[in-house]
Amino acid sequence: MSVAGSGRAAPRARRIAFPAIALLFLAAAAGCGGRRIQPAPVHPPRLVGVRPKVGLALGGGGARGFAHIGALRVLEQEKIPIDFVVGTSVGSLIGALYADQGRLIDAEITALEVQEEDLFDYRAFAILSGGLVKGDRLESFLRAKLKHQAIEEMAVPFAAVAVDLESGRTVIFRRGAVAPAVHASCAIPGVFVPVQIDGRTYVDGGVTNPVPASVARDLGAEVVIAMAIPPPAPGKVARNPLGVAYRAVSIMAAEIGKLRAGDADVVIETRANRQIDPDDFSQKRALIEAGEAAARAALPAIRAAIAAKTRWVPVDSVTSR
Repeated sequence: MSVAGSGRAAPRARRIAFPAIALLFLAAAAGCGGRRIQPAPVHPPRLVGVRPKVGLALGGGGARGFAHIGALRVLEQEKIPIDFVVGTSVGSLIGALYADQGRLIDAEITALEVQEEDLFDYRAFAILSGGLVKGDRLESFLRAKLKHQAIEEMAVPFAAVAVDLESGRTVIFRRGAVAPAVHASCAIPGVFVPVQIDGRTYVDGGVTNPVPASVARDLGAEVVIAMAIPPPAPGKVARNPLGVAYRAVSIMAAEIGKLRAGDADVVIETRANRQIDPDDFSQKRALIEAGEAAARAALPAIRAAIAAKTRWVPVDSVTSR
């Protein structure tokens, strides 16, 4: 009887044991599943701002172009970056003085030293050669004052705008000797004798592009800051040929410049110096102050233009370049 009883108990024990074991496995599995594996935290990449390339376009305006020095003073003080400078006429002169070493102090000291006789070498019967001023003194002045004699060697990339008199094309000097390129850009028709470079004849870039904002854009500027000199205020007409020519060309260039300035993101335009004649070199300090005031007024627009075109990219993509 005992043998028979033990034989019937074994299957029953197995029936009880299997569910119990299954429950243990299920409990273990549930325990493992309840401990969720937390994924590693994902941090967004650190971003760095890549500012746009900034080009400065300096327009013409005779002696009143010394206002460019005041504008440059403000841009330097406020740490507004300048990646390259393009100049027309007197803008090419001031632009070259600045781009030579990329420091305003050198350009300002040199500009304040400039006297009318440093730039204008009147010569008898020069009118028969197409102008009253040959321009040799302008080139001599530049060769004496500039540290770098070739455009491509300058501390800040620089370009001078002139016009090929035969074809009528606007020409951009980006390489070669600085002095003749600036001379060509400053060769106001009727005032300067046209300039010969490599067999071509050039005159003032203001004939076609008094405010070379479009040139700065074509050269790669993402933000263009233009400095425009308005026409002289109505007043007594000069009696000497140089004064008449200056005034006539200034009025013409200012009107064309209004259209050309539209290619800029920001236009710095001085108003306080309209009473100063384009051939008056005695008012340099007043002109510099006028340029400084105009640039300070334009600072919010300049900063906004740069901020609007600043790109934000991962730090790794910058450091890996």
